Amino acid sequence: MTDNRAADKRAAVKIHVSDLRKSFGRLEVLKGISTDIYESEVVVVIGPSGSGKSTFLRCLNRLEEPSGGQILIHGVDLSDRKTDINKVRESVGMVFQHFNLFNNLSVMANLTLAPVDLGRASKEEARQNALQMLERVGLADKADAFPAQLSGGQKQRAAIARALCMQPDIMLFDEPTSALDPEMVGEVLAVMKQLAALGMTMVIVTHEIGFAREVADRVLFMDGGVIVEEGTPQELLQNPREARTADFLSSVL
Repeated sequence: MTDNRAADKRAAVKIHVSDLRKSFGRLEVLKGISTDIYESEVVVVIGPSGSGKSTFLRCLNRLEEPSGGQILIHGVDLSDRKTDINKVRESVGMVFQHFNLFNNLSVMANLTLAPVDLGRASKEEARQNALQMLERVGLADKADAFPAQLSGGQKQRAAIARALCMQPDIMLFDEPTSALDPEMVGEVLAVMKQLAALGMTMVIVTHEIGFAREVADRVLFMDGGVIVEEGTPQELLQNPREARTADFLSSVL
């Protein structure tokens, strides 16, 4: 974290999480997560399968309903019944593991659907914006293609472009490369690196430790539904304090 960001923490907090808990029946998946995520910060969440990483991410835009605790996005309490969660989601883009594109729609139609339906843009404005986003992710020539005609890497880049069409200032990524063939991972990570360089606030659940080392401002290691430790990539990945973190890293590095 830069000195400037540290000096102005209160103003710069984009996401505030306090004692977040989530249970599915008797299974307690999140056991009290607390963290702040700052403007333009790239936070990478790592940990073994079943540690609660994806559930944590999905709680941040209430795709999963928290069982307890508090989440503030831009200072808005997601648990407040007066909160319009759909309005909050307009500023929080989400990219899923399996793309979640509409297979019966062209790439262009996938990208323009939400901005037009939600009244954020006219059809022509949405189309022009979509073309810019496709250019940004290297898919300018795929506007009229359908998802079935795209590679896995292209589908994920289209999914990122779709999220960007809503002009979010926070992006959530849930294991965006885990469903891809290895040779396609790099093209998606390159787009994410570009977004990081442009100052996008990002929370990324991933197994790509090299990406975390290169791009993250902060890494959270989760296990057993808690944040075991957090720190800069250098601190956490090279000099972990906790034995659980060290054991996990030794198994993936």
